[in-house]
Amino acid sequence: MDATTSGSPAIRCHTIPDQPITAIVVAAPVSTFQRSQRHCFGDSHPGEFPLAANPSIVLHVLTACNLDSQDLAKLEATCSFFRQPANFVPDIELSITELAALDRCQKRAIFKPMTAEERQDLKQKCGGSWKLVLRFLLAGEACFRREKSQAIAGPGHSIAVTSKGAVYSFGSNSSGQLGHGTTEEEWQPRQISSLQGIRIIQAAVGAGRTMLISDAGQVYAFGKDSFGEVEYVVQGSRLVTIPQLVESLKNIFVVQAAIGNFFTAVLSREGRVYTFSWGSDRKLGHQTDLNDSEPHPLLGALENIPVVQIAAGYCYLLCLACQPTGMSVYSVGCGLGGKLGHGARTDEKYPRLIEQFQLLNLQPVVVAAGAWHAAAVGRDGRVCTWGWGRYGCLGHGNEECESVPKVVEALSNVKSVHVATGDYTTFVVSEDGDVFSFGCGESASLGHNAVAPADGQGNRNANVLGPELVTSLKQLKERVVQISLTNSIYWNAHTFALTESGKLYAAGAGDKGQLGIELVNNQTGRGDPERVDIDLS
Repeated sequence: MDATTSGSPAIRCHTIPDQPITAIVVAAPVSTFQRSQRHCFGDSHPGEFPLAANPSIVLHVLTACNLDSQDLAKLEATCSFFRQPANFVPDIELSITELAALDRCQKRAIFKPMTAEERQDLKQKCGGSWKLVLRFLLAGEACFRREKSQAIAGPGHSIAVTSKGAVYSFGSNSSGQLGHGTTEEEWQPRQISSLQGIRIIQAAVGAGRTMLISDAGQVYAFGKDSFGEVEYVVQGSRLVTIPQLVESLKNIFVVQAAIGNFFTAVLSREGRVYTFSWGSDRKLGHQTDLNDSEPHPLLGALENIPVVQIAAGYCYLLCLACQPTGMSVYSVGCGLGGKLGHGARTDEKYPRLIEQFQLLNLQPVVVAAGAWHAAAVGRDGRVCTWGWGRYGCLGHGNEECESVPKVVEALSNVKSVHVATGDYTTFVVSEDGDVFSFGCGESASLGHNAVAPADGQGNRNANVLGPELVTSLKQLKERVVQISLTNSIYWNAHTFALTESGKLYAAGAGDKGQLGIELVNNQTGRGDPERVDIDLS
C-alpha cells in the first residue's frame, strides 16, 4: 500500500542523526524527476525510486554498509549519480561517495583528533580524495591490528594487548622490559598496573626492551635505555623498569613502532617514518650517532608518500606505502642475502621501491621482516618471500636465496591474509583461519609433530622446506587471526597464535617464562600449542 491511499504522510528528505557530518543540507529535488514519479511518494509503479529522490538515505546506506574505498570507487565508475556534487556540507562539491568516505574516516580513531588543516594535508598527501584517505586508514588498521587485541612473541619476553587496551607482559625481565618496576621473571601474564587508564593500541618488542603506543599517539618505552643497542652488547647503563614517555616523540602522533637490530623506527599517523640511531655513514638516510635517541625522518623517496606499515629486521626496514596507483613496498638498510628485494645484495642508504611486485602484478597489503628474509601478502591472497633461504624459510622447497620477491607456489590454492617471519621461520594465515609454517624447526616453534624416518620417533625440531598445515592449531577448531614469532638470532624462538575469540595459544621455547605457561620437570618449552591463561577479547 502506498502513502497516498493509506493516508500516511509522505516520506520527506531528512538528515541522518547518527552521522558525524554536521548540519547535512539536503539538495533541492532534481527537476528531471517529478514528485508524482517517485515510488516513495506514492507512485503506483513499483521500482521507480530514483537515487536522487533522497540522497541523504543513499549516503546513510553507503556509510552504514562499511564499504571500502575500492567499493566506493566502483560505484562512481558505474553510475553518474555517484559522481555528481551532492550539495551537502561540509563541502557541497563532494559527491555522495566522497562524503561516505569522509564519514567513515571520521569514525577512525586516529582521524578523530586531527584538526581540519591536518585532515586536508593528509588528503593531499594521499592523492586528493577522501576515498584514498579511507584506504590509507583501513590499510594501517589491518596491517598491525590497530584497535584490536594482539600478542607479541619477543626475544625472551612477551607482550599481550587486549581489545580494550590493557597490557600484560611475561618472560625474561633482566632489564626491566616487563614494565612492572622489577627485574624479576614472570611466568604468568601480569598486567602492567602503571598503564591503567591509558589505552594501548600497538606494541613493539626487542631484546631487553619494549615500546607501547597509546590511542593518543604517545610512545612509552621501558627496558634497556638505549635505542641503538646491539642485542649482545650492553651499552646503556640505566634500566627503565616502568613505562616512561619518550619525550623526543611527544610532538609526533605515533601509530606504530618497530624495533630492529641497531635501530628503532616509528610511523606517524600521517604516514611519515622516523628512525632512531643506526645512522652512521647514512645507513638510514641520515648521519647520526649509534645511540642517538632523537627521531629523524626517513629521507628520500618516501618523504611525500604515506606509509601504512613498517617492519624491521636485522639491519633493514620495510615500508608498505599507499599511493594513488596502489600499494607498494620500499626497503632500506643492509642487503645481505638479498633481503631488500632489489635483485642484488648491496646496501641501500635511502628507501628504494621493490619493483618486482609490479612485474608479478601483485598488490601487497601486509609485509613482514624476518632476521634475514622477508615476506608479503597480496590483495589476491598470494604470498611472496625473498632473502636468505636457509632451512627452507622461503617455502620454495629448497634452501636457495632469492634476491627478489618470489611467489610461494605451494600456497597457490590458499587465499592468505597474514604473514609473520622470524629467524629463518615463516608462518602464513589463510582467510579461513588455517595456519601454515615452514623453515627452521628449532625449539619446536613451527608447531609440527614430524616423524623422523630413521627411528620412527617424533621429531618436532625438523626443518620444513615448504608450507605445511599446522594441524595442532587446526584441531583447536578456532579461527586464527594473528601469528607472532620471535624475530631474533640470539634467542630460542617461541610462537603465539591468537584466535578470533581472543584465546591465545603458545608453543616453542619457554625457559624464561615467555610462553606464559608454567613448565615442570625441567621442561624448556612446549611442542604443541597450549592455551595461555589470558583473555584478549
